Amino acid sequence: MTSVETKELKFVKEKHVKYIQDLDSESTKQTFEYWLSEHLRMNGLYWGVTALGIMNSLDALSRDGVVQFVLSCWDAKQGGFGAYPKHDAHILSTLSAIQILAVYDSLEILNEQKRGQLIEFIRGLQLDNGCFQGDSFGETDTRFVYTAIQALAILGELTQEVIDPAVNFIMKCENFDGAFGMLPGAESHAAQVFTCLGTLAITNSLHLVNDVKLGNWLSERQVLPSGGFNGRPEKLPDVCYSWWVLSSLSILGKKHWIDADKLEHYILACQDLEKGGISDREDNQTDVFHTCFGITGLSLIESKTFPFSKIDPIYCLPTTVSEKLKKWPADYQT
Repeated sequence: MTSVETKELKFVKEKHVKYIQDLDSESTKQTFEYWLSEHLRMNGLYWGVTALGIMNSLDALSRDGVVQFVLSCWDAKQGGFGAYPKHDAHILSTLSAIQILAVYDSLEILNEQKRGQLIEFIRGLQLDNGCFQGDSFGETDTRFVYTAIQALAILGELTQEVIDPAVNFIMKCENFDGAFGMLPGAESHAAQVFTCLGTLAITNSLHLVNDVKLGNWLSERQVLPSGGFNGRPEKLPDVCYSWWVLSSLSILGKKHWIDADKLEHYILACQDLEKGGISDREDNQTDVFHTCFGITGLSLIESKTFPFSKIDPIYCLPTTVSEKLKKWPADYQT
């Protein structure tokens, strides 16, 4: 692929902004698919807000409306946030809620009582082996470790008592190839690598990783000639791995180990140039998940197709937000 090919594909910002705005429109709410995805609503809002933030378009959504929706998902019984009003609290929707409030500079809206309940809820999900449950039903996953650690870090409530067993559990999930799975002994997967590296980065524990071996495994995820990344060997490329793989390489200081031009071309080719949004692969159906991680991937690439805001590869928040939180370790590098 030549640089000329990349220039032929333009980033259609206005279409993407409109696409995200329409995700909660009255016409969309009339569809069956909208209500089928109710369990992902808080995460979906975070994906949309993050994409808008990176496109410098946060004003496309009503700040007050967004904050009020987040508060409406508060689960007073559990002390966390659910995916939708009256849903049970879960660590994934709880982190998304905290991140959204952080983006809109509204964390202070959590009063002392809510904040106390929130911290107790998150800490209460950690098991004796250091892993975290997603909720009271007991499912465990390295995703939940990362989300809990990041949430506590943003809130300024991360302690060594929580960190030590969590890091110990993460390192038990490391495999012979240098990558990580969702649980000890589970297959290596790029998304789990991100959650494990993110946890280690926040807790100042990156020295425990074999960065060369892991960097090689991650760079091998670029599928040629498409230029996109896959999540595991022998799988098809998918736009979302533009984030999971490249953010991990950024944390390791090895972003230059892949062909950024080819990756940029792959992401841009997956845009819907008429309706907006980005899909997993070219000509597939768009969704807000892949739209978010395609745009954050372009930010990490430092694409010249649009003046993207910088994204923090550890927190997956605009750096204007993460810098204000001042929660990352001193040896953090991109």
